[in-house]
Amino acid sequence: MAAEHPSTNLGRTLGLAVVLASNAPLLLLDEKLEIVAASDSFCAAFGIDPATVAGQTIYDLDHHHWDLPRLRSLIDATLTGAANVEAYEMEIKTSAGQTRCIVIKAQLLDYGDIHHSRMLVTVIDVTEARKDAKRHKELIQANAALLHEIQHRVANSLQIIASILMQSARKMQSEEARSYLSDAHQRVMSISTLQRHLAESDGKAVELQPYLAQLCASIGASMIHDRRQLTLTTRIDPVSIDGDISVSMGLVVTELVINALKHAFPDNRPGNVIVAYAANGDDWALSVSDDGVGMPDDTQDVRAGLGTRIIQALAKQLGAIISVTDTAPGTRISLNHSVKIGQEVAARDEAESTAI
Repeated sequence: MAAEHPSTNLGRTLGLAVVLASNAPLLLLDEKLEIVAASDSFCAAFGIDPATVAGQTIYDLDHHHWDLPRLRSLIDATLTGAANVEAYEMEIKTSAGQTRCIVIKAQLLDYGDIHHSRMLVTVIDVTEARKDAKRHKELIQANAALLHEIQHRVANSLQIIASILMQSARKMQSEEARSYLSDAHQRVMSISTLQRHLAESDGKAVELQPYLAQLCASIGASMIHDRRQLTLTTRIDPVSIDGDISVSMGLVVTELVINALKHAFPDNRPGNVIVAYAANGDDWALSVSDDGVGMPDDTQDVRAGLGTRIIQALAKQLGAIISVTDTAPGTRISLNHSVKIGQEVAARDEAESTAI
């Protein structure tokens, strides 16, 4: 038999020293899969007496509880060079009746001696980590269910409030007070509609088209008494947006649609209101158009109105600018957003806050 090269003996000695000195849970196996050395951290992690380890095969560990078909397949594949086991997760039931979740990495060491191979096996116990991950997942699911329930309850409460507002409006003798209460009713209903849509989305992005269609249907049901006279339609690109953004957009649409239905068609004038949304990448435009009587010459009262102030605040929040267009007949009010506009709005807000 040919003598082994000195470097081969040196490599084996270094491999043995590395395993014994390592803080990682390591096993060094020979070509028979017998344990040449086990690190103290491995023995401590799995409750194995270091004095009894040497000479056993990996399958003899813990009274043969490591003798599992899956582990044999992994080790055999590594030994023959058929596969590299980088991080294989499996469960082992110990002699104490515990189930341990472990991650195994097996690597064949090359010493230049095909007859005396060595295999380095890393065994990491991730039992507690997986339990923590499971608890975390269950907590997230529980919180999601709670949020879902809260959203439904909020939506129901808002509908009750809206109903009370409408009943109060009908009892009012003052036309002005009745108008204010009706407007408040519509605003509450829009938020209720949004809450229901958010609850149905389960915290995911909101599909804008069905949301705005449902919102407009709700507004139209209470404000349009003759659908042969007035129509309210939507033309929305099929996009999904963040829930916070959808809240702001829903409130903008509510204010603009209510304003159009109240003021654009006096004296039972027939007409149409169209809510549109178009997106191109990060750029988008939201508009409400009507073919009514158009904007009054004196717009001072409109600028001072609550609805206008709400729209201005929401546009600022969305990083958009408002434009009013005379469509002859009618009016189109748009919120336009682009990356450049968003940056300009943010810079203006920062300048205003600094000045204050």
